[in-house]
Amino acid sequence: MKRNIYVVLSLLLLLFSVGCKKKIKQQEDQLYSRHLQRQVKLSILSTPMPGDKSELNLLLLNDGQDLQKFGVKEILDSLYKKKLIKPLIIVGIVADERTKEFGVSQQPDFMKRGDKADSYSKFIDDELYAFVKKNAGVRKFKSVAIAGCSLGGLSAFDIAWDNADKIDKAGVFSGSFWWRDKDDKAADYSDEKNRIIINKIRSSKKKPHLQYWFYAGAKEESGDRDRDGIIDVIDDTKDLMELIKSKNVCLPEEIIYKEDANGIHDYTSWRNHLPEFLIWAFGK
Repeated sequence: MKRNIYVVLSLLLLLFSVGCKKKIKQQEDQLYSRHLQRQVKLSILSTPMPGDKSELNLLLLNDGQDLQKFGVKEILDSLYKKKLIKPLIIVGIVADERTKEFGVSQQPDFMKRGDKADSYSKFIDDELYAFVKKNAGVRKFKSVAIAGCSLGGLSAFDIAWDNADKIDKAGVFSGSFWWRDKDDKAADYSDEKNRIIINKIRSSKKKPHLQYWFYAGAKEESGDRDRDGIIDVIDDTKDLMELIKSKNVCLPEEIIYKEDANGIHDYTSWRNHLPEFLIWAFGK
């Protein structure tokens, strides 16, 4: 009788341990940044660790405080169970002063927003990347992507461009590529001259080999600065894509664009397209 009980218990423990290994893990952590002069809170999600850690991938995600709104854990769990994605760690970086830390490095906008974007970029490059590698116990990730929504998307793109030695892919959901150094109501405002990220990429001498995934929704706004019947978020995204193509820094097929005819500017729309981004970036 006792032997039978031991056998049953052993089987239950085995089943429990196997079940645990298949679950997506989530933990909270923090890292002090000397560049930002603050404790940076992190929400970290991970699939079960592979036997060969050189197969492990990394996604850095802006606005980590919104992981639940974005549906990240549920979507990651679903894709992993369906065997659609490779082993992955997602680090959600909890924002502090997002209108100061997000933006374009070394170039605040006309309202002086984004004045800490350079420090945030240095935090990613100089502190966070090494921290995650050490905690994961890897010398190098198989691939690294950074992504974000809205202003976090602008930040993700800018950081990827400047740090292509560490980052392979950029994912941008409704990026704030309108970011400008002059009020668009000014008489001498020009899309050609005053959009900060457009100017940065146009004048950049860097040749980063990155892959890009862009998303925009057709119902995000009513703004149409050039009055061409296309809303600004779509126009700005397409203008940036064409500029990247003209720089010959990647193959045409390495730039993906998704447009949702019913997409609005919120996490309801963004989470609908998160699975296809994750499969594009980390799919088997």
